[in-house]
Amino acid sequence: MLIIGITGTNASGKDTAAKFFAEKGFENFSVSDVIREEARRRNIPITRENLQDLGKELREKFGESHLAQKTLEKIKGNAVVTSFRHPKEVEAFRKNDNFTFLNIDAPVELRFKRAQARNRGEEDATTLEEFKKQEARELAEKGPGQQLGVCMQMANYKIENNGTKEEFYKKLENLFKSIQNEEN
Repeated sequence: MLIIGITGTNASGKDTAAKFFAEKGFENFSVSDVIREEARRRNIPITRENLQDLGKELREKFGESHLAQKTLEKIKGNAVVTSFRHPKEVEAFRKNDNFTFLNIDAPVELRFKRAQARNRGEEDATTLEEFKKQEARELAEKGPGQQLGVCMQMANYKIENNGTKEEFYKKLENLFKSIQNEEN
């Protein structure tokens, strides 16, 4: 069983990378799904800010690795897991010898254009300034809040997704081969 964790900045290509691994037969999970499920249960609108606040609340109430533990419970085979936002989530997954952690990034202007193109509604910022402000919050939190910058530094591998989807997939393919060689 192999678990590939993915973190990275907003609209950097995390979901595209997860799709790549899903095409290789990996189950696809998101740590944020635990938050989204709770938001739906409480009838809280799914906005980026609401998800951040609710994630912080859940970490405060149940422990900083709670979201990771809930996600780990669902994994039965090879899996790709996105949306790591707290170091304790990474640490919970690292207890598995078969865990590899990937950071995906891209220039902010390119990521903003991608966010606009995917059109997720309330989750995405409408201006570059608002996009940067959301990102600053994700990077700067402490305690049970998001600590995306710390998570990105914890990665075993980093991929810069600054080209075409085909170029990105080629980088992911090379990485996957490298991971498989390490496993054998």
